[in-house]
Amino acid sequence: MRITIPLGREVPFISEALRDQPQFMFRLIADQDRAVLGIGLHRSLERPLFDAKGRAQDWCFGKLCYEWKSPHQVGSGAVSDAQNDALAEWYTPRWVIEWNAGNAVLHAFPDDGGTTQDLLPLLRVPVIQRTATLDSTWTEHTDRATYLTHAEALLRHIQRGDIYEVNYCIERSTHLPDLDPFSAFVQLMERTKAPFAGFYREADQFALCASPERFLAFDHDRVVGEPMKGTRPRSADPGEDERVRNELQHDRKERSENIMALDVMRNDLSRIASSGSVVVEELCAVRTYPNVHQMVSTVSARIREGSDAYMVLEAAFPMASMTGAPKESAMHLIREHEVAPRGLYSGSLGFFTTDGTGDFNVVIRTVLYNTITEIASLRTGSALTAQCDPEREWDECTVKARSVTHALDHA
Repeated sequence: MRITIPLGREVPFISEALRDQPQFMFRLIADQDRAVLGIGLHRSLERPLFDAKGRAQDWCFGKLCYEWKSPHQVGSGAVSDAQNDALAEWYTPRWVIEWNAGNAVLHAFPDDGGTTQDLLPLLRVPVIQRTATLDSTWTEHTDRATYLTHAEALLRHIQRGDIYEVNYCIERSTHLPDLDPFSAFVQLMERTKAPFAGFYREADQFALCASPERFLAFDHDRVVGEPMKGTRPRSADPGEDERVRNELQHDRKERSENIMALDVMRNDLSRIASSGSVVVEELCAVRTYPNVHQMVSTVSARIREGSDAYMVLEAAFPMASMTGAPKESAMHLIREHEVAPRGLYSGSLGFFTTDGTGDFNVVIRTVLYNTITEIASLRTGSALTAQCDPEREWDECTVKARSVTHALDHA
């Protein structure tokens, strides 16, 4: 049963009275002036299902870990089928709050555990903002020397022609005993203005995602991908900031990285697209955010008859911007050179709705936090190509990490 109740504009992100709910997912879609928040668990799903017009049969939220498709794409025996199933989670929440063009609507899926009438008073309990831990030092799991050693090894594969590009990532962590994930995420959103931000909770595990990158957006039979490669830090001086932006716009190395990621996504989408429908709509555009400039390309396609949005995710996952080219060879080398599985990092948080739309981000600029261990982790990466300077790629990883840690007032 579904009930739609207008709530007005002023709905708190997460009411104080709802913080005990063991499952949350929030996604911002800034370019559509839209956001959705799924609260609780109504039922788990094996996969989303769609009607003939491309509309999901019910609200469906999904969490996809980077390793979700690894056994199928790279032939790895390291992840069993049972483990692989656990790397993707699909479910219908008990309640969904949808903000669209400034208005909020509650979609309810009542079950024996409660009703919509139970929820409405809880939404009006004020949010208590708690200050995030201010004095925290993040420790790199891969130091500069080790990073450069692995980068040089990966560059040798590029020089031999095994791959053309690979996204190599490193991890940092810190102990945050007093972190309130809810308040920290609000602070992260306010300071980064990340257009595809996400918040995820599953029991003691949290993800605070300030993502500037969309993976895929869906509108019935149309799908749009926006691979992002190329980063520059902002400057407080307007003249210098514009110079840096123009430098990124015309940097041949950054453009080549972006175009390679775009080509991989074009190839991925062509596997499920109607003939002749894959179109590059925007090439190497530079978008500006509070802390960084980013280079983005846009490609769209029509989903061919007999396929659906879930099959598009399968075909394109993991995203080209976080793997390399060719994708399968790059993923083999990522597993060989990175110190641990990526998990949710480089994965996606997203949703499908009954109106035929859906949106999935790229989980980057993301703090993963465990309330039991009180350990927070943060991964960043950059693309290695034949034209790259490994020292500058290390610096890019640092810039990306600082855009998150500084937003949280951390060292």
